[in-house]
Amino acid sequence: MDAWFWWMIFGMAVVTYIPRAIPLTFLEGCELPEAVQNVLRNIPYAVLGALIFPAVFFIQENVWFGVIGAASAFAIAFTGANVILVVLGTIAILSVYGLWFG
Repeated sequence: MDAWFWWMIFGMAVVTYIPRAIPLTFLEGCELPEAVQNVLRNIPYAVLGALIFPAVFFIQENVWFGVIGAASAFAIAFTGANVILVVLGTIAILSVYGLWFG
């Protein structure tokens, strides 16, 4: 492998590390306002929704499979459950749906 490949990996590592290091460096010991904490707390749900929603209607031949999955994930997340619980709960609901109607 040539040097360009290794410089590319190094550059991607630096670009990935900088956004993680800046808040740790400059916000250490600072208490963020409650509104900012609420926004940051909801980012995992927003990212999960952005990744999953495009595939809701194209996941299987049965459109209801995606619709029920999205609705159940939204309902579980709306209760304030952890992201892992949202994913596991949705998998469980779709497994039951697949066994009954699949």
